[in-house]
Amino acid sequence: MKKIKYIAISALLAFCSCSDFLDEELKSSLAPENTYTNTHGFEVGVTGLYEYARSEFNTWGGEFNGFSHGQATPVEVFQIGTDIMFTNTDPLLVSFGNLSYTPLSHYVNSWWKFGYGLASNANLILEYSEHADVDWDNPTDKAGFQAEARFFRAYAYRYLVYLYGDIPWVDKVERDFRVDFTRTPKAEVLNHMIEDLKFAAGNLPEDPDAVLPGRLTKWAALHLLSEVYLMAGMNAEAEDAARQVIDSHKFELMKDRFGTHTKEPGDVFSDMFKENNQNRNTAGNKETIWVMQLEYNVVGGGGESEDWALRAYNPSYFSIDGFTIADSLGGRGVAQLIPFPWWIDKNSGFYEAEDIRNSDYNIKRNWYYNDPRSEKYGQKAEITEELWKAKKLYPAITKFFYGVQDKGGDEGYGGCTKDRIKFRLSETYLLLAEALMNQGRTDEAAEAINEVRLRAKASKITGAQVTKDFLADERIRELIGEEMRRFTLCRLGLLKERVLRYNTDAAPRWNDKHWLWPIPQDVINSNTGSAFPQNPGWD
Repeated sequence: MKKIKYIAISALLAFCSCSDFLDEELKSSLAPENTYTNTHGFEVGVTGLYEYARSEFNTWGGEFNGFSHGQATPVEVFQIGTDIMFTNTDPLLVSFGNLSYTPLSHYVNSWWKFGYGLASNANLILEYSEHADVDWDNPTDKAGFQAEARFFRAYAYRYLVYLYGDIPWVDKVERDFRVDFTRTPKAEVLNHMIEDLKFAAGNLPEDPDAVLPGRLTKWAALHLLSEVYLMAGMNAEAEDAARQVIDSHKFELMKDRFGTHTKEPGDVFSDMFKENNQNRNTAGNKETIWVMQLEYNVVGGGGESEDWALRAYNPSYFSIDGFTIADSLGGRGVAQLIPFPWWIDKNSGFYEAEDIRNSDYNIKRNWYYNDPRSEKYGQKAEITEELWKAKKLYPAITKFFYGVQDKGGDEGYGGCTKDRIKFRLSETYLLLAEALMNQGRTDEAAEAINEVRLRAKASKITGAQVTKDFLADERIRELIGEEMRRFTLCRLGLLKERVLRYNTDAAPRWNDKHWLWPIPQDVINSNTGSAFPQNPGWD
């Protein structure tokens, strides 16, 4: 949502870990009792939830961030140690890439804090919304704000359940210092999340054209509900939730070029990720269901520390003699994530020849020396195994390229500050396919997958081809860099199998304990009033 009110974060509470992961730090006169008294106050607070949620991308902070991981590439940690990416650069990421992380590792702690911080702030809004003396502008305001808060609470627990398994379910504001939390079974937490999302779906706006860019609708809640049902093994319910989104006809797979860059070379898939093309209201992108607002240089948008996907996914080509940093080559990539050749190499056969997701507009495989001072200027640079392993040159996903024309011409700018798609209809089709596959209805699952493949100009598949492996592959082709890869493989039950098959860095260290992250050691140490066991294998 553009024009995020910075005051919103001051109205929220800040939380840390375990005995203090639910303790509060009130911010000046904007304490909740002074803010949550009328519709405007709740608008401020709920806007703060959007700010906090998008801080999942935040690296080094910033003046108005709801949360900061305090390190580079926080969401990219879910791409390594899987089947698609490796890393040989940032020491913090290396430990997750080769599975040497521990209960003391930074991201093990920061993602716990992120999840409980967001959930706790949602709980605060839910509590104060029940006060009898709130001055609501409209009769529907209370349920509407509660719907947004309950969506974000479920969204927060999504991270916590995927990463840590059984975790405390906390649905109220904890004002007393506690050291006696216990772990709630994962199945019970998922049931609470389902109830939250059902409420959200029933009380969020239905018309995506009638809300501000980035604001939640019923359909975002149903999309996430479909995934949570899959997490819970409730496949018929997951099918129903996904079908509601698809059958609403509020959204459509984009099949013709659109947006602000149609006069430039490209295709409809690359248009999806060009700057200023993410929102339906402004760019006509009717495929996107929910978009986090990170646009550069607008009030409430993103800053240089917000999203470092650009640095993470793009090679450090400029370290090769004959190259210089250029926006057209993806800016200043530093290659924290390096793709395994098995799926992206031009000779791998992973993509069909006509699949536009494999076009030059979507995967950059042809690199030409661009430094006019060099004798090599204009010549093609060959991608060698040595350059690939050294993170200097390899095929790059162009989803995270960006334009710098509005950034003062700074082609070394580090952020990827364009709006970030969180949910889009192509993934809804793939969630539907997963639900159908799990019910043994593979012919119908193939039909859902084919909706996505036909837009990409890939051939149709049959029900006999539908397997968990095929679906995992198709999600790479469609959603690489958008999905949290670790989450997908855990949900499909494929993490171990595909790490051992494809990840030469992680395979030697694989242990079944790696299905879950460890509970942060600080959480266990400080919870002295009740047993809080570590995840199996991490003691």
